[in-house]
Amino acid sequence: MPTFGEFIKVEAMKDPVELLSEYIAHASVSTDPNAKEGMRGAIGFATERLKELGFTVEEVPTPLHPILLAERLTSPEDPHVLIYGHYDVQPSDPDKLWTTPPYQAEIRGKRIYGRGSADNKGPQIVHMAALAKALEENPDLALNITWFIEGEEEIGSPSFRGFLKTYKDRLSAADFVLLSDTGSPSADQLVVTTALRGLVSMEVKLTGPKMDLHSGIHGGAVRNPIQALSTLLATLHNEDGSVNLPGFYDGVSLPEDWEREELSRLPWTEEEYAKFLDVDEFFTAPGYNALEAVRFGPTLEINGIGGGFQGEGQKTVIPSQAFAKLTCRLVAGQSADRIESLLVKALQERCPSGVRISIETHGGGDPYFIVPPNRSNTPADQSPEIQKGFSVLESAITESFGKRPLYLREGGSVPIIADLKDIVGLDTIMVGLFTPSDNLHAPDESFHLDILNNGISAFAKVFAELARK
Repeated sequence: MPTFGEFIKVEAMKDPVELLSEYIAHASVSTDPNAKEGMRGAIGFATERLKELGFTVEEVPTPLHPILLAERLTSPEDPHVLIYGHYDVQPSDPDKLWTTPPYQAEIRGKRIYGRGSADNKGPQIVHMAALAKALEENPDLALNITWFIEGEEEIGSPSFRGFLKTYKDRLSAADFVLLSDTGSPSADQLVVTTALRGLVSMEVKLTGPKMDLHSGIHGGAVRNPIQALSTLLATLHNEDGSVNLPGFYDGVSLPEDWEREELSRLPWTEEEYAKFLDVDEFFTAPGYNALEAVRFGPTLEINGIGGGFQGEGQKTVIPSQAFAKLTCRLVAGQSADRIESLLVKALQERCPSGVRISIETHGGGDPYFIVPPNRSNTPADQSPEIQKGFSVLESAITESFGKRPLYLREGGSVPIIADLKDIVGLDTIMVGLFTPSDNLHAPDESFHLDILNNGISAFAKVFAELARK
C-alpha cells in the first residue's frame, strides 16, 4: 500500500502564487445565480488539490451550495485536526473601481490582487501548501486531518448547521478546529483570535397611511413614519453612547488584565486609527477606548435607514412607510436569542402612536470565546490537545514571522465558530492571515506575499509538530 507521500503529485507542488492565481480565476460568488460556473470551478479546484494531498474527498449537497468534506486518516491514536475554509467570495462590483480585472490575479509589489485572494482563498493555499511541505519532509505524517470547505460563508452559512448535525459523529472525532478566516494588524504581526462577537440582525418597518400623501394637503394631520422612526431609534442609545436596553449588559465578560496588555502591544494607536478612518474623534461607550471598544464591547448599530422620496429634486410627500436595519454585536456572556428578544420588546413598546410596527429578524449567532493556556481565566478543564495546539502555533509563528503572535479578541462575527462548539463540541484556534490593508469585500482585494510565504513555513511546522506524540 502506498504511503500518503506517494499521493502528492507535481500539481500540488506548484508555486503557491500560481495555485492562488488559478483559484482566484474562478468567480465563485455565492450570492449570484449566474455564477454557477465559478462556484463549480472553485470547488473543483479545491477538490483536486486535496486529492493530490492524499485526501478522500466527497461533495456534500446542501439546499444551496455543496460543502467539500475531505479526510486524510492515519490512525485513531494519532492527533486529529479539523481545518475550515470557504470557497465562495463577495461580489466584485463595482468592477470599474478595480485596477485590474477582479478574477485575473496580478502581482503588484508584495501583493497578489484579485477577488478572494485574502478572503479566503489565500489562507487555504497557505494551509494546502504547508501540508504539502510537511508531507514532502515526512510522507508518513502521523496526523489525522478532516478538511471542509463551504460555499456559503459570504451569505451567512445557512446550510452549515444542518451539515454539522448530519456529520456530527465524524467531525467530533477531531481534537480541535484550525481556522484562518480572521485578521491580523500587519504582515509581520499575526494575531491568534481568542473571541468573536455574536450577531443579532433585524429590520424594523413603520407604516402610517396606506399610500404616500401630498404634504401640503395632508401635512399636520397624520404621523410621518420617518419622524416616528427617528424618534424610536433615538431611544436605543443613551447620551454617553451606551445601549439603552435594560439588561443588555447583564453577564458581559469584561476583559482580563492580560487581554488589555496584549492589546497595548498592538502596533496601532488611537491616533493612527482615527487617521485611517478620517474621523475627528471617537464616540465609545463608557469603560472602553476606541481600540478596546471594537474588541471587548457589545454594540447596537443602525446599519441603514430609508423611506420617502430618494430621487433628485423635491417630491413633497409624507411617506407611507419608513424602515431601519439594525444589528447588535455581542460579546462573551451574552446570548443572541436573549438580546434579540430584548430589542424586539423595546421596539414594540417604544413605537410612537399613529404608526404600525413590523419587525423581521434575520438570525445571527452567539459569541465565541477561547482562552489560551496559562492565563488568569483559562478553564481548569481545558484539553491538553488545545493546549498543545496553542503552544505549537505560537512557536511556529514566532520562528517564521520573527514575532510571537498577539492573543486578541476580534470585533467581527463568524457564527459558524459558535455552531461548531454548540453542535460538535469542538473549540477553534483562529490564526489571522489577512490584514486591514487587504481590502476585504472591496475593490482591489489583495493578499500579502510575505504572509503567504511565511504562513506556509509556519503551518508546515505546525502540522509536523502536531504529529509528534
